[in-house]
Amino acid sequence: MSELYFEKLNITGRRIGKPSWFPAIRELIKSEISAKLDEDDGLFIGFGMFSDGLPYTLQDDYDHPPETLTFKAAVLENRYLKAVFLPELGGRLWSLFDKENQRDLLLTNTQLLPCNLAIRNAWFAGGVEFNCGRRGHDEQTMSPRFAAVVETEKFPVLRIYEYQRDRETPFQYDCFLPDDSRFLYIRGRIWNPGKTMVPMYWWSNIAVPEVKGSRVVVPAETVFANWYSGGSHALAKLTMPDGEGFDASYPENFDYVKDHFYNIPENKRRYETLFYPDGYGFCHVSTRRLRGRKLFVWGQSQGGRHWNRKLLGPGLEAYIELQAGLARSQQECLPMPPETAWEWLEGYGALPMAPDKVFGSWDDAVKNVTAELDKVIPESQLDELLTGTRQSVALKPGKVVVKGSGWGALEELRLGEKLTGHLDFGEVQSEQLPWVELLKENKMSVASPDSYMVSDNFFRKLLEAEKSWQTAYFKSLNYYRRNDLERAEKEIAALDGEYSGKHILHLLANIRRKQGKIQEAAELICQAGKLALSDASFIKEVLKMLLELKAYRMMAELFSALPSEVREKKLVKFMYAGALAHTGKLDEAENILLADGGLDIPDIREGENSTSELYIFIQQEKAKAAKRSIAPEEVEVPFILDLRMSGK
Repeated sequence: MSELYFEKLNITGRRIGKPSWFPAIRELIKSEISAKLDEDDGLFIGFGMFSDGLPYTLQDDYDHPPETLTFKAAVLENRYLKAVFLPELGGRLWSLFDKENQRDLLLTNTQLLPCNLAIRNAWFAGGVEFNCGRRGHDEQTMSPRFAAVVETEKFPVLRIYEYQRDRETPFQYDCFLPDDSRFLYIRGRIWNPGKTMVPMYWWSNIAVPEVKGSRVVVPAETVFANWYSGGSHALAKLTMPDGEGFDASYPENFDYVKDHFYNIPENKRRYETLFYPDGYGFCHVSTRRLRGRKLFVWGQSQGGRHWNRKLLGPGLEAYIELQAGLARSQQECLPMPPETAWEWLEGYGALPMAPDKVFGSWDDAVKNVTAELDKVIPESQLDELLTGTRQSVALKPGKVVVKGSGWGALEELRLGEKLTGHLDFGEVQSEQLPWVELLKENKMSVASPDSYMVSDNFFRKLLEAEKSWQTAYFKSLNYYRRNDLERAEKEIAALDGEYSGKHILHLLANIRRKQGKIQEAAELICQAGKLALSDASFIKEVLKMLLELKAYRMMAELFSALPSEVREKKLVKFMYAGALAHTGKLDEAENILLADGGLDIPDIREGENSTSELYIFIQQEKAKAAKRSIAPEEVEVPFILDLRMSGK
């Protein structure tokens, strides 16, 4: 019998502290994408991308020793499967256990180890992550989402849902496990209630162990291969499985980090499978709304192995990801019409097969796997289940068990009506109160802003609001988001020095940075940092910006004024080492990098090569001082400093 129950789950890991107060207005995820495609491929490359992290702040406070963390877990279980969800961690499917074969279907991490990979910085590996709205590991990946129990006549349903702020859309995924099912079902639904089209993104990211000899089988003859280079991306269309110059259906064959977006033809069913050497397989299937499928590998290089070590707890070596999305690649969003719902059904389960059926030729493997899936979980069955659960599950109200954010409630307050008839977004919370004041009283009096809105609807309200430094600041921020730097600057200038706190200085420094006024930008951000010396999160941001502006002496001066607890933050120490190296103090910089076995920085950004680049720079400068020369590729970068995702 299928059951749904809740329990406490204890996980060793690094806790995440309070989010930063400042808006994420520097580029966090690069949108530099090049593509060599055919004219009839029809991908929406670059559509719906953002050049900043607004309206969000950062979750970057996790440079702490591991401790025991406790979360509320939702468990779906029948006689074949046990699925554990963590609503407080973005609604992540934490684990899926095959009771019949006594095997884990997913990679279940042994520790919670946040690293800097998401829109808001913090992200962790393992299980299945559900991303909605904008490209990337989304803003709620380490925040609570709403969880509700939906009672039906046939089986209990766990509903995870939220309000997506970038697109102003509610979304949900209803999870259920029928009594005799060997598959866990996830029923997705996104609703665009607005009167205009919005760019939409959805990807379900599935972590599975990387095992030597395992093979990915998917019904595609071509693939859009994505190459990473310092955070930028290059997409090229290749044949499967040998377009890379090796058999790319075996994850172990990749040297470097790579995405393979499989180009599944319109007339093929949607699935992706991974088979281990003994023939045991993990299978993900869906209805045709989720057209995209992807393989992500960290690769066999030193940098890729290091990323695996950073993200995985004891007892785990390496993982890959199988992913499924609305579009055919993650370098695009799809245009979602107004007043439209998009729905689909995903199935997660085991697919054991004889090894000779899946480890032969590519064409034979695809044919055999497709035939087996058609017997085990026919596509017509998925379609019927999707249609049959629309009224009985998807549109049925549930009982809230875990509360999510207050942003949906704020939007309902603005609209004066519910976003949907079946999703309960509760009440506004403290984070939304300044915006409630704007809606109700046409003014803003918050002493120290720490939440932001850049939607057109709230921008219009700001333009009509009573004058204050707060409304001037928020208007300037909205102009900045729209790349109207002249008006952004005028709003701050109109304050005439009436207020010059860290918020204004931070924003004005970024305006100057975008204007190319480097010296002034550096002076302003340094001034802002001196107003908040004990705020480690903001000091990291200040130092990052000074490093970007090559203001090395300012960095050293600021570092000397920091309290010891901030100086000891590993990312702060690393950036200080950069300042030392670029002011000729090479030995001091190198000592910081290599002390105590090397500087292992939890919150270094994915795609950054700054650690290896700094080490190489130091070695080249030391060689130059000794009247020698050494090429970058000749420098042996220590493992602890090597996070390169592509070749040397």
